[in-house]
Amino acid sequence: MNQVPTLAPTLNCPCDGRHLVPAFAYETPPSGETNFDLGGAAYRRAYRSCALCGHWFGAHALDLSRLYDGSYVDATYGGSAGMAEKLRQIMALPPERSDNGGRVRWIEAQIGRTAGRRLLDIGAGLGVFPATMKARGWTVLAVETDSRTVTHLREAVGIETFAEDLTFLTTEDLGGAVDLVSFNKVLEHVEAPQPLLSHAATLLSDKGVCYVELPDVAAATEGPGREEFFIEHHHIFSPASLVLLAERAGFSVSALERLREPSGKFTLRALLRAVPAPAGREAVAP
Repeated sequence: MNQVPTLAPTLNCPCDGRHLVPAFAYETPPSGETNFDLGGAAYRRAYRSCALCGHWFGAHALDLSRLYDGSYVDATYGGSAGMAEKLRQIMALPPERSDNGGRVRWIEAQIGRTAGRRLLDIGAGLGVFPATMKARGWTVLAVETDSRTVTHLREAVGIETFAEDLTFLTTEDLGGAVDLVSFNKVLEHVEAPQPLLSHAATLLSDKGVCYVELPDVAAATEGPGREEFFIEHHHIFSPASLVLLAERAGFSVSALERLREPSGKFTLRALLRAVPAPAGREAVAP
């Protein structure tokens, strides 16, 4: 009997799924994937790809609703102490080996380096990017949902962190609008990324921008064992599908780069600017 996928990731693509074709399929976890607790379910999952925009979607019936609860920290880092040690190791990398160093340089090349600007980092994780931006004079806020990660960010990185769903946050909660909202390898982890990106626009200052970094389907050239296709990634993006997501969320793409990072990851990154709604017309809810 064929398994009926219950995971339904979407970009609100105009093709409405009419051009999806089978891509990679897995009966066992690829090497290096985190050993998540799947509640005893058989490990069967797959990807489908859109023949028009090149986007890849996860397709399976596994329950991943608790993937990022407390067990994620244990499975990925070995607990809170492991998070602090991993942060120390990454921050100590020389520039030529640091994905984060390249990220910071690219962003500042696009928008300049101005001390006192305000950053909201979504899904901040270990806090490598927030720590670097804080050291460069930015006022940094973060959003995380796991309680131990929130504590880590507050204590090890020293930044104000909200244990909230992004869509519930307002500029009032943040103490005002921010100049940069960043999604570093975050949007691929949620089934419907458009509402998150759309809400980010409401938190930006008039000249604020959004930075998005995502796994690139170019990794498919090296086969199904790539980390870009690990179980936690519901979406794998192409340049076209990244532009599509941005436009659907009310942004225009002002800069886009496709690269292979020092770590070996295939990555897309883009700087987005919110597009004002036409006069006399309300923005359409995602």
